[in-house]
Amino acid sequence: MDDRPIGVFDSGVGGLTVARALLDYLPGESIIYYGDTARGPYGPLERDEVRGYVDDVAGLLVNEGVKMLVVACNSASSAGLDHIRNAYPDIALVEVIEPAVRAAVKATRNRHIGVIGTALTVASGSYVRAIAMTRENVELFQHACPRFVELVERGETAGPEVQRIAEEYLSSLIESDVDTLILGCTHYPLLRGVIQYVMGRDVVLIESDKEAAIDVFSELTRREMFRPRDLPPQHRFLSSGDPKQFEELGHRFLGPEITKVEEQPWS
Repeated sequence: MDDRPIGVFDSGVGGLTVARALLDYLPGESIIYYGDTARGPYGPLERDEVRGYVDDVAGLLVNEGVKMLVVACNSASSAGLDHIRNAYPDIALVEVIEPAVRAAVKATRNRHIGVIGTALTVASGSYVRAIAMTRENVELFQHACPRFVELVERGETAGPEVQRIAEEYLSSLIESDVDTLILGCTHYPLLRGVIQYVMGRDVVLIESDKEAAIDVFSELTRREMFRPRDLPPQHRFLSSGDPKQFEELGHRFLGPEITKVEEQPWS
């Protein structure tokens, strides 16, 4: 048994969808969540810059005594995963790309898989490499959807303008006849309604938050690291930016579990 918390981080509040899945799948575990809102979103930034930020946040959470790191951000996973593995080889590590790819390969019927994500995630080729590692005979079609993050963080998840943007972004994937679509950004599950509407009911949407939570459960089982059942979980939420703004957005992404946000800025 291991009563240390699970460290979860993202460039902002999108990774709270992963934290929500962890709370649902592992209600007895404690979570420390860090949202790098002062420097995020990471999607439009250069890869080297994001890698430096990922190193910063991972180091902060390791110093907090976490037993596992969950990189709840596709852009961070694309840019800085190898750095974390090399720097902290004894810390369990889960990210969001490979779990989603495994689920998509299982779900597809016509072998055409789509991915939508930030510009950095798409340009990095991370999903291309993850698909190749499965050795499955599937075709991958990607499209960057940078405005989706802006819409979600403004609280705009429905309406004519949101639908117009979704139709513009998703048209090439519809033309490519994808039957399975990976939501390759942890903000995107909040747009699931409009994405499903535009893509059609027959297209399977893969959400990386739930798939990552299953991997966390598996890793804790394999390492025998579950929190003792007689200890109630304790959650902390940290932000490099405005804690009030984080709290307001956080309630939309996670729910009432966010009662206080600690400000942890970078000097």
